[in-house]
Amino acid sequence: MSRTDIVEVVGRHVELKKAGINHKGLCPFHGEKSPSFIVSPTRQTYHCFGCGVHGDAIRFLTEHHGMSFVEAVRDLAQSTGLQVPEEDISPAERAEAAQQRQHQQTLTDVLQKAADHYRKSLKGSPRAIDYLKGRGLTGEIALRFGLGYAPEGWRTLAGVFPRYDDPLLAESGMVIVQGDEGTEQKRYDRFRDRIMFPIRNVKGETIAFGGRVLDKGEPKYLNSPETPIFVKGRELYGLYESRTGLREKGYALVTEGYMDVVALAQLGFPNAVATLGTACTAEHVHKLLRFTEQVVFSFDGDAAGRRAAGRALEASLPHATDTRSFRFLFLPAEHDPDSYVRAFGSDAFEGCVRDAVPLSRQLIDHASADCDLNSAEGRSRMLAQARPLWGALPEGTLRLQLLSELARLGGLPSDELGRLWQAQASRGQRQQSGAPQTAGNQPWEGPPDDDQAPWQGSPEGGDGGSAGGAGGGGRSHFHQAWSGSGGDAKRKFKGGRWSKDAPLPPQPRRTAPKSPEDRVVQMLFGEPAWWDRLPGIEHELLHDLPAPHGPLVAWLERDLAEHGPRTWAVLSLALKADESLDAAQRRLADGDADPGATFDDFRRAVDVLLDKALTARKQALQAKAATERSALDEYRELDRQWREVKLRMSAPRKEEDR
Repeated sequence: MSRTDIVEVVGRHVELKKAGINHKGLCPFHGEKSPSFIVSPTRQTYHCFGCGVHGDAIRFLTEHHGMSFVEAVRDLAQSTGLQVPEEDISPAERAEAAQQRQHQQTLTDVLQKAADHYRKSLKGSPRAIDYLKGRGLTGEIALRFGLGYAPEGWRTLAGVFPRYDDPLLAESGMVIVQGDEGTEQKRYDRFRDRIMFPIRNVKGETIAFGGRVLDKGEPKYLNSPETPIFVKGRELYGLYESRTGLREKGYALVTEGYMDVVALAQLGFPNAVATLGTACTAEHVHKLLRFTEQVVFSFDGDAAGRRAAGRALEASLPHATDTRSFRFLFLPAEHDPDSYVRAFGSDAFEGCVRDAVPLSRQLIDHASADCDLNSAEGRSRMLAQARPLWGALPEGTLRLQLLSELARLGGLPSDELGRLWQAQASRGQRQQSGAPQTAGNQPWEGPPDDDQAPWQGSPEGGDGGSAGGAGGGGRSHFHQAWSGSGGDAKRKFKGGRWSKDAPLPPQPRRTAPKSPEDRVVQMLFGEPAWWDRLPGIEHELLHDLPAPHGPLVAWLERDLAEHGPRTWAVLSLALKADESLDAAQRRLADGDADPGATFDDFRRAVDVLLDKALTARKQALQAKAATERSALDEYRELDRQWREVKLRMSAPRKEEDR
């Protein structure tokens, strides 16, 4: 700290002016028009007379950027040319880490230069300016978020960078390269004729872009690809810009799009952030909790929004301590947060936030989906779906209260449910460790009584015939295996039965045929890339499968969103490391169970499930379709889909490589 100048550290983010022996500026922790934020170079501290925040250089970085203590120390050490001692790291590894940091800094420099170009281009494009004005945005808000415009044309960045063939342009995602090196290789800008949204990390560095078309076109939104400095599952759009808003509002509002974040900031909600085209991850939640203890997730009320809420719930559960608050806001299907505020006003939206569903109720609603709580089977299914969710909660009073509430809904005493789940968890741990298991976890106490388990036939031959071959008198392989030469060898087969004190002979263990649900899940874990080849309606079908299949599908989709398709070798390690999964789920999610499967095999297994689901929905609609036109139209559409599925199932199999 003796080498650190707090004026320099704070001055990177706040415009400071000399005021006597101190420096003064506008407080970055709350909105103000007259500067009351004082930085003292003699004491190496800062203090705001408006909101009362104060601290040293490390605290400024942890509070302003959301860094951890270690990250702040490393940042300060790097700025002063020092190295933070690392345990168990060799000089070669230290040098490699330094080289990696330098390379990452070079990539952010490239992206910042592109961001400056897009901002200048916006000023020269009346069409782009009119589009933003039409969305209700002012120049001030566009400046705050660094909005820009990528001009039309295939190689506009060639006029920005000295070398258009610089490998850094491709590595940073700004330029697409097609073909092998040479005259046939083509290069062109990734973003063309789009409003540009710089994506910044918590330090304010540009690490990626999102682009939106101005008119009709596909895709409507286009993100930078993942790079060494940008991973979608770790970053939140608008987090850097919303730091002050998070403190002023006291909660984070998680939305689903860039325009929601920017428009909400314009409309008085500067605390909004957005995921980047992926499901909310545990890392997203962890990052938000550096700035606030309250998080509100905003989703559409349709099926896709409910699925997204389920994934956000699962990401939040491990962080849901007794002092934190997670809530879930579902808007009408015709509205997103931006349109809702414009239609009904800020006060109405604030009311929706206050009335948002708390995590406890969302967990129960999620576990109760498609469960008939008026039947024992429905209550059992609800509890089975709730157990992994409840198990992900940290120890505390919220966990105890939810156990009581789930027990009440499931029709069981809470202490009995707690013992049952504890026993299931212990059994799963023993199975995972490879400990021998017996039925009911009890030692085997010998064969049943004579009148319970007759053994038909005569292993020893005699009147019953010879198991050893024609001619009788031969000892069967079965008998040899169990007679031995002493002790229990005297316990014989008598009178067509095993004697009462004889050990029960071994019986061949049958393996039940796999269900279509098993096959679909196992093939997906073997080839996760097949998920993206299914349409949305089939995603919903697989998500809605009862436990354990549906939750495993959700687990895999989250992994795809965070990491992309990974090999089974990598996925198997991730499954073992996830403590929220029990041993039965890990056994089911076996990507090696069907090693020769093709996509055609997978397609047919999904069609079996789709056939069953469509048939059930048709049967449920038959009575209403006879009297209601809308039900008849829906029935006809379901019948059309069902016939398409049947046609696919009857088609000859394709010869296809994996």
